[in-house]
Amino acid sequence: MKIRNVSHKGLRRFIEDDNAAALQPAVVPRLRRMLSFLQDMEREEELHTVPGWRAHRLTGDRKGVWSLSVTKNWRITFRIDPVERQIVDLDYEDYH
Repeated sequence: MKIRNVSHKGLRRFIEDDNAAALQPAVVPRLRRMLSFLQDMEREEELHTVPGWRAHRLTGDRKGVWSLSVTKNWRITFRIDPVERQIVDLDYEDYH
């Protein structure tokens, strides 16, 4: 799926320019794998194929937003536009 937009500035620089300066060096390989997977993914059901990422949809006021675990505190979150088949509002956020 194509990534339409990225909210986190450091993640955007990483995707567009391969500049990981704003990201923790220890998580860069994992983020690279996750982003590659998201871009190659054809159906959202594929998110459940990697158990270590603990893929799930959020509830409440963030209903419909997907979350993937990067580290204990950090998550990649995004929505999927089913019509355009694109990743929307991709973000890298600290849950704590």
